[in-house]
Amino acid sequence: MTSNHIIRVVLWMTGALLSFSAMAVSIRELAATLSVMEILALRSGFGLVIMAGLTAARADLRSTLFTRQFPLHVFRNLVHLGSQYVWATSLLLLPLTTVFALEFTAPAWALLLAMPVLGERMTASRIGAVVLGLMGVVVIVRPGLATFQPAALLVLLAALGFANTLILTKKLTRTDTTFAIIFWMNLIQLPLALIGSNPLFVTKLAFADLAPALAVGISGLASHYCLANAFRWGDASVVVPLDFLRIPLIAVIGWWLYGERLDPLVFSGAALIVAGILWNLRSEAARAVRPIDFKTRA
Repeated sequence: MTSNHIIRVVLWMTGALLSFSAMAVSIRELAATLSVMEILALRSGFGLVIMAGLTAARADLRSTLFTRQFPLHVFRNLVHLGSQYVWATSLLLLPLTTVFALEFTAPAWALLLAMPVLGERMTASRIGAVVLGLMGVVVIVRPGLATFQPAALLVLLAALGFANTLILTKKLTRTDTTFAIIFWMNLIQLPLALIGSNPLFVTKLAFADLAPALAVGISGLASHYCLANAFRWGDASVVVPLDFLRIPLIAVIGWWLYGERLDPLVFSGAALIVAGILWNLRSEAARAVRPIDFKTRA
């Protein structure tokens, strides 16, 4: 990677980190006015308006929307919407740092699911990532102690759902474009979220809710867009470690806005989870490099 590429990755990841944090804070702020499902409907509605506008303006994007995998899109978005609902609910019950740290178990669950669903083999580094991830969960959740918070199980359930979403997304990328996947995501999730919402929920929004409402819609799209561009300009071994900066960033935000305590055990557990994922990334990168056989070169 050149220095120019690194700068681009850092800039796009800065946008992604700020978007994820803005989403969490906005959900907390809107929860006093809207239900969790109404917040998710607001996010999907905003995203669909933007995606529909792009589709109407660009014929090349319209041509990518046809899919032969519609049932898989529906299943993926049922899982994703349910996971988002559980994740957003956990934001109202737990410190922000705990939620973000436990959310990073999703890659470990995805490694386990990739074996039966995608036929990928389990390697030593993948097993190590899962084991370290589980150890990190134990450190953060502290089962059996007075400090155990049952709501932490919601985050683990959400992370498992996000892992399923990652696997299903990988299957969809074999036939569908990223734009099509995000378009169908918003189009499918909006009516599902509206079913669990007050049809006139928008009328409940006051002027003070305008900023977090816009932040929910903007950050929902911006997080996907920034992360995708970061991966476009940099390898996963560079992008993923930067993504882990979400944990200290949200810890500072939680302390600053809500007076949440900076828990050393949460950071220790997060470090175990991160160590496992980084170990697997390094091993995967090493396996991707194939030695050149000079005897067969022309």
